[in-house]
Amino acid sequence: MFDQSAPHPLADRLRPRILDEVVGQNHLLGPDAPVGRMVASGKLASIVLWGPPGTGKTTIARLLAETTELHFEPLSAVFSGVADLRRVFEAARQRRQLGRGTLLFVDEIHRFNRSQQDGFLPYVEDGTVVLVGATTENPSFELNAALLSRCQVLVLNRLDDAALEELLARAEAEEDRPLPLTDEARASLRAMADGDGRYLLNMVEALLQQPPAQALDTAALASVVQKRVPLYDKGQDGHYNLISALHKSLRGSDTDAALYWFARMLEGGEDPRYIARRLTRFAVEDIGLADPNALVQALAAWDAYERLGSPEGELALVQCVVYLGTAPKSNAAYKAHGAARRAAQQTGSLMPPMHILNAPTKLMKGLGYGEGYVYDHDTEEGFSGQDYFPEGMRRQRFFKPGERGFEREIAKRLEYWDKLRKPRQE
Repeated sequence: MFDQSAPHPLADRLRPRILDEVVGQNHLLGPDAPVGRMVASGKLASIVLWGPPGTGKTTIARLLAETTELHFEPLSAVFSGVADLRRVFEAARQRRQLGRGTLLFVDEIHRFNRSQQDGFLPYVEDGTVVLVGATTENPSFELNAALLSRCQVLVLNRLDDAALEELLARAEAEEDRPLPLTDEARASLRAMADGDGRYLLNMVEALLQQPPAQALDTAALASVVQKRVPLYDKGQDGHYNLISALHKSLRGSDTDAALYWFARMLEGGEDPRYIARRLTRFAVEDIGLADPNALVQALAAWDAYERLGSPEGELALVQCVVYLGTAPKSNAAYKAHGAARRAAQQTGSLMPPMHILNAPTKLMKGLGYGEGYVYDHDTEEGFSGQDYFPEGMRRQRFFKPGERGFEREIAKRLEYWDKLRKPRQE
């Protein structure tokens, strides 16, 4: 009775009461979606809900229990240990004997270590519990393969603009008054939430606690509520997702998209030195000799950052991103390296041909070391055309330049040397 009369946060008061009220996750909850089909059949499988904060993971788990008439048993991996798990499993076993199932909801399930995760297996397998785990981390890296094989991973989306606007409308209906915002400020409020519905409603609550005033513009809104820090974990999934986005945007010569992902990484607190290292790698992997100056630019930007530090040095990295994004692209050197490595692995320990081996002793000279070697500089073209591959291995072409950038010139050189080499090796 006292709990019902106590004040509740707006996010709690607006918590959905049925699955149809959950916003932004229709790809999971719709009639033809995975969860929708489970509910319709009355058979709930163990699942892992993977998604960012504030997207409805806990709410969905609670509503699934209510919809399927399972006992809802919440547990937090942050505050629970082996003793808590044993207690929960024993209670679920007894409940099952009485004819009622248990939905065990484990928040932050990735926080359990490998042995604790293994402890779930027999109870999930024999149906003692239907496990619903929630995590913000990539299950592929954080959960045991054995546990994953017994659960269906469902990915929740960040709430889009339409879903966030729906929450704002519900908040206004709950409070029976409009938000004191201009249209532009309202859009800014949704952007500040960064896809987190709970955070959006917390900001709304802060707004509604302000004295009545005229509609706030974007600048006034910023003074009332704090912008949400973008989701980014330098050691986890966000880190790899954003650097992949930066790399692929550069490869696709979309300089503006690359600048955006670069800025996102900096805003998230990424070490600019890590970005500098990846830009240097990109210069040699995806540009290579199509523009030999790309590597020079990357190293110069890295060096400039080391000398200037943040924030001034970040401009050098911006300049590098622009240069790499607009440069001609080629992975010919990257592919040549892979092809040469495969050939080296396949051919084992073949010796170099005798004529290109040095003969520092009489014995070695007598064995034929260096015999027949032609000093290229002594030839008219500065090119002897001798075979430098091992005996018994046919000549192969590993580096195949394209028609982009400086590689066109390299292709002409290779064609010229092939022309000279052909009559001398026949």
